[in-house]
Amino acid sequence: MNILKKLISAIIVMLLLSNIIPYNAYALQTSTNEPELKVAVFINNFDDLFLYEIKRNLEDIQAENENKVQFTFFDAKENQGSQNDSIEKALTENFDLFVLRPVSKNISDFEGTFNKIQQKNIPLILLYEKTSSIVNLLKRYQKAVIIDTNLVQSGILEGKILANAWNANKEVLDKNKDNIMQYILIKGPSDSNITTIRSKYSIQTVNEAGIKTQELSSVTCNFLEECARTSIESLILNYYGKIEAIIANSDSMAIGAIKALQKYGYNKGDISKYIAVVGIDALPEAKELIRQGAMTGTVEQHPREHADAIYSIGMNLVSGKSPLSGTNYKFDETGIAIQLPYFEYVK
Repeated sequence: MNILKKLISAIIVMLLLSNIIPYNAYALQTSTNEPELKVAVFINNFDDLFLYEIKRNLEDIQAENENKVQFTFFDAKENQGSQNDSIEKALTENFDLFVLRPVSKNISDFEGTFNKIQQKNIPLILLYEKTSSIVNLLKRYQKAVIIDTNLVQSGILEGKILANAWNANKEVLDKNKDNIMQYILIKGPSDSNITTIRSKYSIQTVNEAGIKTQELSSVTCNFLEECARTSIESLILNYYGKIEAIIANSDSMAIGAIKALQKYGYNKGDISKYIAVVGIDALPEAKELIRQGAMTGTVEQHPREHADAIYSIGMNLVSGKSPLSGTNYKFDETGIAIQLPYFEYVK
């Protein structure tokens, strides 16, 4: 009888183990697979080459972190209404994080959409200029961070590159020998702090280096290469032989300017037909033009660093950690924005 009881007990234990062990093994297996972070990235215009480079680097991060993150990109093509529609549609889908570069500089154009993001409690990273109005808007939402750059630094470094080039090659650059740098300024959006600050500090830095300047003309090209190309093609004819430098608020516009110059035989190796051209962003094409000697220099901000910041801060926001946990970033005086640095890039 005791033998029978022991046999029955052994059978019961075996049956229990047969159910419990597979369940625990499955639980162990699934617990090691981290859930995929689904990120919606809303960009104003991927024709902006720097923003396109950020997109490409985010795609690299996705490939490097298989099954951890998936980025979905939405190109507004400079239409705020279209961007708002894309965001509202995405709010009905299963996204864990929104990354937003608004089209409009007027927050009233997307404030309603922001409120809907907040109501859905979706973490938000804003790639935007740190204005007082945008800081006040986002401060009321604990799950929002602004990734900004040190705009003053970018303008100062651009001016420094140009001043150094002028002083080192004045005999070539000062075409009319009047000791004055005659330049054309190619600007970003007219309603943007980026345009105002980069333009002001680049020229101010040249002047502080003891160089007199004269603006021949300025054009607004919204960071677009094609606009810069066509504008400079026209200005070369208007100011033939008078242009000594071109200051662009971005590399995309500097690249367009160089393509226009080269159409008319400038910056192709003949030192007598060289015009100094400086930009900001250090795009791969700009770096190659600098290597060739067709472009004077640029101010580098790293698209990969922007992408890394989006990923690391985004992971923290979604997981409920402090936004800057495990990073070397620091909030500025606003308490919600970080500023990524710039670096000089010359041949």
